[in-house]
Amino acid sequence: MSRQNLVNKTAIVTGGTRGIGHAIAERLLEEGARVAICGTRQKSVDDALDLLSPKGDTFGVVADISKLEDVRNFVSAVMQKFSGIDILVNNAGAGIFRAVADLTPEEWQRMIGLNLTGTYYCCHEILPIFRQAGGGDVVNISSLAGKNAFAGGAGYNATKFGLNGFSEALMLDYRNEGIRVSTIMPGSVDTEFGRNPAESDRYVRRDKNAWKIAPEDIAEIVVTMLLMPRRTTVSSIEVRPSRPPGKT
Repeated sequence: MSRQNLVNKTAIVTGGTRGIGHAIAERLLEEGARVAICGTRQKSVDDALDLLSPKGDTFGVVADISKLEDVRNFVSAVMQKFSGIDILVNNAGAGIFRAVADLTPEEWQRMIGLNLTGTYYCCHEILPIFRQAGGGDVVNISSLAGKNAFAGGAGYNATKFGLNGFSEALMLDYRNEGIRVSTIMPGSVDTEFGRNPAESDRYVRRDKNAWKIAPEDIAEIVVTMLLMPRRTTVSSIEVRPSRPPGKT
C-alpha cells in the first residue's frame, strides 16, 4: 500500500496549546510536518512553543477562532511563514455543562462560537488555499456528545451534533477536488477539559482518570488518517475508553 508522507507538509492545529491539540501538534512534528498552532493567551502559546519547537518547525499566534478577523490574520500569518497550508485540524473548543435554564446566553454563544462557527471560519478561509493547491486534509475533532445527548449537555450537544453534520456535508462538497474531510468523535479523554485548574498539568495522570483515552491516542488516530492513501478517506471514527469504570 502506498502511504502518504507528512514531511514538509504544513498543518494548522487550532487550540494546539494544550490537551488533544498539543498532542496532535507534537505527533505531526514527529512525522516531519511543519505545525502552526493558536491559542487565546500569549503565555499559553509561548509555553506550548517552548515544548514543541525542539521537535520541529513550529509557529504560533494568539487567535480566538470565534472571531473571523482573528482567523483571517492567523491564516495570513501561516501563509507568510510557510507559504502554504496542507492540513487543517479543527480542535479548539469549549464545554460548559448546565441545564438549559441555567446556561447563560453568553455561555451558549461562546460554545457555538468556538465549537461550530470557529470551525466554519477556519474552513472558509483555508478551503480556497486547498483548492488552489489541488487538495488538502481537514480533520475535525468532535465528540461522542455529537451522537449521544445527555442531561446538562444541551449546549455542548448542540454544537457537536452540528459539527458532525457540517463535517459530513463538507466532505460531500469537496471530495472530488482532492480535499479529504475526517471527523474524530472521542469519548472521555484525560485532558484539562474535564479537570479543575489545580489538576491541569498534562503530564499528570490521576489514578482515577487512568481509564480515560490519552490525548496521544487521538493524535495517533489523526496521523493514521492523514497517512492513508489519497484514494481513501476515513470520514468518521468513534473512539471510546476500552475499560470505563463500572456504574455503582
